[in-house]
Amino acid sequence: WNHPTRGMVSPADFIPIAEETGLIVPIGEWVLRTACHETASWPDQIKVAVNLSPAQLKCRNLMAIIASALASSGMPASKLQIEITETVLMQNTFATLATLHEMRKLGVQIAMDDFGTGYSSLSYLRSFPFDKIKIDRSFINDLADGAEPLAIVNAVAGLATNLNIISTAEGVETQQQLNQLHAAGCTEMQGYLFNRPLPAGALERLLQERGTLVSPETWSARP
Repeated sequence: WNHPTRGMVSPADFIPIAEETGLIVPIGEWVLRTACHETASWPDQIKVAVNLSPAQLKCRNLMAIIASALASSGMPASKLQIEITETVLMQNTFATLATLHEMRKLGVQIAMDDFGTGYSSLSYLRSFPFDKIKIDRSFINDLADGAEPLAIVNAVAGLATNLNIISTAEGVETQQQLNQLHAAGCTEMQGYLFNRPLPAGALERLLQERGTLVSPETWSARP
């Protein structure tokens, strides 16, 4: 958030306050609509990922908001990825799963963010057919510390492959990490090794300079 007097404010600072006050619902809707509008004209290979909070998933008009954002922007549903965390699934699981299935019917892809940090991540893979699991950056940061973190990443990537799910490694910052993750079988990478977060206009120029699309980068639109 580029605040007019405070400058750049981290999501880690304002998102918890927005969650606590309920402002995350209108903020989340704005983010969703803006993300769809900004990326509708981008190449079909590039998807946009938007995080949903537990509060948003409790809104009865969520599906109407998603459908409206796609329709007004003209963006195909297949280009939109919704990211949720295990915390979302822990709250009112039946209703949440029903909503996720409605999103899938619409053509939207669903990703589990921060995979491996909760208590029940594996069980949720049985309850819903996720399109993607995102391996938490804490495991990537620890790759240089020994064999155990790499064994965990290998296991998660192998699990994703067997379940026909995309595996995205978060927080990739070095070439060594990239090489290890490729060897482990991760299908996508995300992190500062590729680029820092950019405004939409700057990202469009970057994609043009790099020949429209550079694999395996993924770009996320976050509040």
